[in-house]
Amino acid sequence: MEANTQEGQTQINVGGLDFEWNLKKGQFIFEKEDAVLFWISSAMKTFFDTIEEVSGEEAAALVLEATGFRQGLVVSEYFTYRNVSVKEASSLIPNTYASAGWGTAIIKDLDIDAKTLRIELKDSWEYKINKAQEKSAGGKYLPAHYAGIFTGLLGTNIWYRVVSDQLTGDECTIVEYFPSNITVSTNIHELARRRESEKIRELESLVDEKTKDLQELVKELSSPIIPVLEGIVVVPLIGKYDESRSETLLVKTLFNLPKYEANYLVLDLTGLDHDVEDYGIDFIQKLGSAASLVGIETILVGISAELGAVVTQSQINLSKFQCFQTLQHGIYYALSQSGRKIL
Repeated sequence: MEANTQEGQTQINVGGLDFEWNLKKGQFIFEKEDAVLFWISSAMKTFFDTIEEVSGEEAAALVLEATGFRQGLVVSEYFTYRNVSVKEASSLIPNTYASAGWGTAIIKDLDIDAKTLRIELKDSWEYKINKAQEKSAGGKYLPAHYAGIFTGLLGTNIWYRVVSDQLTGDECTIVEYFPSNITVSTNIHELARRRESEKIRELESLVDEKTKDLQELVKELSSPIIPVLEGIVVVPLIGKYDESRSETLLVKTLFNLPKYEANYLVLDLTGLDHDVEDYGIDFIQKLGSAASLVGIETILVGISAELGAVVTQSQINLSKFQCFQTLQHGIYYALSQSGRKIL
């Protein structure tokens, strides 16, 4: 270790690497480049915690992985610019990173032709941060960082696989590197698609839930049984009736009619959609026929000209039911059949 101190400025060489401090300028220089120092288990931990809090653990891990890889590419450019060979760079990397406090990194089994290698990482700054965070598995920054370095050095996309993790109790973290189609861009797109799919599923679930609530509300509010006079009940049909709604109303009406002791069921079609399909017309016939089975006569009121045309075209026979233009006339008819009248 060699040191050189001048007024307000200190230079030191550690393991062949230059460090320089200029106190007047508040500057720290590592290998002739501006650098900065942070405390690992406090300041850097807070930095990592904040990223995870803002973006979520999964997205934060991907951000660090992508950042590590791309910064690794920058480091590879440093070696390429100085015409350093892959083998020579591999021998320089451990000392360079150890002197900067990144922990130990031992490169093994480098096969330049196959473009594979293995790196043993121990006591890295990322490991220390993850340990302070009480993580259950090591982070992705450093494995991806070395993948970025060797992607640049070997001239092909290199990816990694962690086979041993110091954070889970192993002596060191062992990472294998190999040529792969996997890239940080691929992972970013996959996360985006996964997030999009999750959001779609959430929205679909919300829509299903709201639809179910609305259907229940419609069941409660639509087509109530209204007793108007003794023995006479009115059921207004409103809107359009699909199979589910028709079946619900049919069961509800037949179940509740007996408690009203009704002799006449007046179906008010005034609010029925004019573009009602054959199924809706058939439903009216079924409801009236089912009511007759329990001794209740069905009266149809509120048939407009448009609805009448639809009924005619449907070829469904509603002629067995008494039909009137207005609700008032229908009720008058039911009263007259019972030998009563309104005074």
